[in-house]
Amino acid sequence: MRSRGWARWALLVALTAVVTGGMALLDVPSPGLFAGLVVATVLALVGWAPKQVAPSATTAAQAVIGVVIGVLAQPSTLTQLAADWLPVLLVSVATLGVSMAAGLLLGLRPGVTPLTGMLALTAGGASGLVAVSRDLGADDRVVAVVQYLRVGLVTATMPIVAALVFGASGSTTSGPDTGGPAWYVDLGFLVVCAGVGLTLTHLARVPAGGLLGPMAVAIALNLTGWSFGATPPTLIVEVAYAVIGWQAGVRFTRESLRMVLGVLPLAAALIAAVIVACAGLGLLLTGLTGATPLETYLATTPGGIYAVLATAVSSGANATFVVAVQVLRLILMLLVAPLLARLVGRRGRAPEP
Repeated sequence: MRSRGWARWALLVALTAVVTGGMALLDVPSPGLFAGLVVATVLALVGWAPKQVAPSATTAAQAVIGVVIGVLAQPSTLTQLAADWLPVLLVSVATLGVSMAAGLLLGLRPGVTPLTGMLALTAGGASGLVAVSRDLGADDRVVAVVQYLRVGLVTATMPIVAALVFGASGSTTSGPDTGGPAWYVDLGFLVVCAGVGLTLTHLARVPAGGLLGPMAVAIALNLTGWSFGATPPTLIVEVAYAVIGWQAGVRFTRESLRMVLGVLPLAAALIAAVIVACAGLGLLLTGLTGATPLETYLATTPGGIYAVLATAVSSGANATFVVAVQVLRLILMLLVAPLLARLVGRRGRAPEP
């Protein structure tokens, strides 16, 4: 029996590695998470997946993703917002409010709780939300699939809208290659952030502390200049993404898959509405800050931060401003999500089909 368990894990790991490589070639965001979700779901449906992912592995993966998000908060990026912090904050909160309201509408559908709907459609931080959704009482299978639908729709439509509506033109310009610290500095930074963050949140009993604690420590070290430019090693990050994908995927059944697929048409319509509403908020931000319509559109786009950055750089927009607004919303979202989950209620925990 034990050998059969090891064989299932070996098959899951091998297939995930192959699919991750293919997804990376296609520039799919967070390819490890997407591959882990797809492979684990398929194996679960045919009865070849492991029974579950160990909670300790899930916590470690959450910690890695928390550090990945934390390193986005660079001093040079956030100081770009100093002069316009109030309108940016208000529009960021409004963007979150619009996406969360759409999620609550999704939660009216039979089989989807309000909490699950809210986390599934909240704009920004797809990997972070998927990582903590089960801990918060939501159905991480629905959250994972709908969040990836959101990221896919935003990533596919954003360059087209930027070009046709705002006149963006692509170029081959790229940022300078500034290099980075040695691998052991990256690894040490990750270990420190994860270890300190997990310890503090365990003592304080913070909801979703596996992600929020390491994220907070990484932000603090970045803003104080003690990160030395370190970032979590890419291989470890992709493994962490895969673990989060596995956590949701191994729990799929045919019944739950039919339910998730039935949610997608309504989810797609709500995502389209959120994209339009956020574009409207972007135009409002233009009037409040003096940034160009293209820059505020990219800054308020509901997700796909790396695709947003690529579009901003290639079109000659103020990429620092765009990323600063996106990072602010991302951090706000991850900080308030556990509190909102408590308000929505633990009754949002979906039953295991």
